[in-house]
Amino acid sequence: MNAFDTSIQTWLVHIAASSVIFTHAVHAIADFYLTKGVMPLAILWAIWFKAGDSQQWRREMVVAVLMSGFIAFLLGRLAALALPFRLRPVYDPNIHLTFPLTNETGSFLRMWSSFPSDHAALWMAIAAGIFLVWRWIGVLAILHCIILVCLPRICLGLHYPTDVIAGAAIGAVSAWIVTRAPLRSRFAPFFVRFMEHWPAVGYMLAFLFFFELATMFDEPRLIASFIVKAL
Repeated sequence: MNAFDTSIQTWLVHIAASSVIFTHAVHAIADFYLTKGVMPLAILWAIWFKAGDSQQWRREMVVAVLMSGFIAFLLGRLAALALPFRLRPVYDPNIHLTFPLTNETGSFLRMWSSFPSDHAALWMAIAAGIFLVWRWIGVLAILHCIILVCLPRICLGLHYPTDVIAGAAIGAVSAWIVTRAPLRSRFAPFFVRFMEHWPAVGYMLAFLFFFELATMFDEPRLIASFIVKAL
């Protein structure tokens, strides 16, 4: 662990250790889907249904933002698989830090590389995309990602600070690229027209996609892991 990671992580761990209530609150925030993804996704619904002259543009942006989040999530996972394995701090005895609620973290993440953070990649992409559509709400979304998604995972030893910085950078860049007009115009209008012409099927599929995005595809990943082990 480099000096940058050490200084930030040590500071956060000492703050967490000062209060049992604070520690359990951080653990709950890191686990609850409501505090991770449900709120920014709900903002995208508000943007989608917001009336006005630029509704078509906003709806295309919502599609592009969702696409950028999905792409950022995949890039984060692929980077974690392709880059050298980095043990998560909570499992590394060499950093000499005692993280709060270590016994409740579980061992399933031990085999998942820490760098980069797919949480930071996905939710920063969504937050940055919201910012591009709705500035002041987007600022709140970015703060939400930093405070309620990234910092708790550093505090609990699930990631190093550089993990979440790299993940957030992947997310922000993905959102900026995918929402640009030349690229957005190639796919977003199709989805908007589909939703308008077949709303029953469209909103059903949208609900399923939002659910999987909010849970970060936990169930498909578990099924994939089971299949890989079985083979």
